[in-house]
Order: sequence, then C-alpha cells, then structure tokens
Amino acid sequence: MKVVCLDLEGVLVPEIWINVAAKTGIEELRLTTRDEPDYDVLMKKRIAILNEHSLTLSDITEVINSLDLLDGAYEFLQNLRKITQVIILSDTFTEFASPLMEKLGYPTIFCNSLVVDEHDRIQDYTLRAYDGKRKAVEALKDIGFQVFAAGDSYNDLTMIRTADEGALFRAPEQIISDEKDLPCATTYQEFRSIIDTFLEK
Repeated sequence: MKVVCLDLEGVLVPEIWINVAAKTGIEELRLTTRDEPDYDVLMKKRIAILNEHSLTLSDITEVINSLDLLDGAYEFLQNLRKITQVIILSDTFTEFASPLMEKLGYPTIFCNSLVVDEHDRIQDYTLRAYDGKRKAVEALKDIGFQVFAAGDSYNDLTMIRTADEGALFRAPEQIISDEKDLPCATTYQEFRSIIDTFLEK
C-alpha cells in the first residue's frame, strides 16, 4: 500500500509567517525554514519578536483566517485523495492549521502545538516529536507502507530522503542546487505527474 506525505506551507497554503510579517510590518517575521534550517532557533526568534510587539495568538489567527489556498491547491489535493491516502506532515501548529484544514476539506495532518498563556500570548511550543516528519515517514514504512514525500524547505529534506521516493515542490534555488538528484516541480500538473509515476509502480 502507498501513501503520499506532503508539507503544508509553500505546498498547499501560503507561508503563514510571511503573511503575518506583511500584515504587521515586522520584517523579522519573514524568516522561514527556507532561510533558517534550525527550527528551534527559528521558533525562539519568532516567539521573542511576537512578545516584544505584544502580538497574541488571536492576532495571528486573524491573519491565517484571511489567507487563501495556493491557486489550484484544493483541486490538486482532492483529486489526489481520490486515488491514494494523503497525510500532511507539517511543523506548523494545531492552533494555526485548523482554519486552513477546513479550507482544504479536512485532510489528515500531523503537526505540533503551542503553549499559550492566560493573556493569549504564545510562550513556547511543543513538538509532537523531534524531526517529526522523518519519524512519521519511518513509522509508516515500518507498518508496511511505501511512502512518497514532498516539500519545499530545509526541514522537509529528512522526510524526503527517508521516504521510498520524494520530490521538491516550488523550492528555493539554493535547495534545488544543493539537492540536484531530487525531482522538482513548479506546477501542480508537474507535481502530480511525479506522484503518479510513484503510484503506478
């Protein structure tokens, strides 16, 4: 049996933090895992910036609620789910993902959670597991699945490399250059063609 594992931000939905940065005018929040490979370093920076500017979880979810899916993402995902199991593996948080999952038709997602105080301030985060994307792929393989994994950022590479097959989708040039052996798609049509080749084997 085969399963497809996809990253969320940059693959199906816009980058949340980039949109928060645009809405608030706080340029430092534009950093993503495309720029900073160490997720813990990145998140600690983000939380410090949020608290410095007195931004709450509600402020961020207001931005998330205003986001549209990437053009063509809904159709791509629904058509893929008709022929195979799909799991979204993301380093985002349940608190951020909920409105986006509604827009995507409630696919299965494995992600993390936030620690929020009584004033709605984000104080910390809780990982489901360290390098959770890779571990999820390993677990799926352990119970008999053949896994295809895809994403666009540095934090997707371990799951892609652990999967039976994988690809990059709309990744930045530096990652494409560093990972020359990985297939890379820039449109959903190209992406679906790569996935279909895996599913048809």
